Amino acid sequence: MPGKGWGMKGGFLVNSKTIMAILQRDRKASAPKVQEVLTKYGDNIKVRLGIHDTDENHSSDEGLIILQLCGSDEETGRLERELNSLEGVKAKKIILSFSDEVEQFIRSIEV
Repeated sequence: MPGKGWGMKGGFLVNSKTIMAILQRDRKASAPKVQEVLTKYGDNIKVRLGIHDTDENHSSDEGLIILQLCGSDEETGRLERELNSLEGVKAKKIILSFSDEVEQFIRSIEV
């Protein structure tokens, strides 16, 4: 549930950015299932960045995916829960906002 300073409009948090970090313990084993879930929620993903340590001789088993999400808090919550239900996968949604500062500024200039 949004806290003080959050604006809700049609189930969407306004003036905020939703980021999700997904950590995969064994990315080679979990990648197909993770990809299936991400494809299911593809309309809610603006940006996707995959990171893992690699060089010419070795590729890390652990992987990190960073997403910028769009859509309602309910939709992104379902995505987070589905990813966390997968073995060896940990997902965490982070909501960033300047809305408190924006609201304070607006109140200060209202006549």
